[in-house]
Amino acid sequence: MADSTDSHAPRSPFQVWRALRWSLNGLALTWRLESSFRLEVYLFALLAPLGLWLGENGVERALLVGSLVLVLVVEVLNSAVEAIVDRFGGEWHELAQRAKDMGSAAVFLCDLNVLLVWGLILLPRWL
Repeated sequence: MADSTDSHAPRSPFQVWRALRWSLNGLALTWRLESSFRLEVYLFALLAPLGLWLGENGVERALLVGSLVLVLVVEVLNSAVEAIVDRFGGEWHELAQRAKDMGSAAVFLCDLNVLLVWGLILLPRWL
């Protein structure tokens, strides 16, 4: 959509500020409306410094913290899917349920990825 006609998407470096405001608004809305996102941000605030401290080099630190960032990204996308599904009505529909369940599964897979990355990096040191 960034290149569509009559789009509000930024077209010059001066309009990047507007795009930043939209992104920050999306984060603020997700924070305000999604309790799971708030919980994941709290976990990120606790685990990211730990990951930076426990990583022995830049690659390990990037993997430890990056896996946590990925959970936040997918949670925002899952919340966006849920908002779109809810926009079209509150009555139950198989496709709406499927979309919500798949979004939840994506977050779950990211959570498993965190466990895998942290386990593969940290467990060999302790065993």
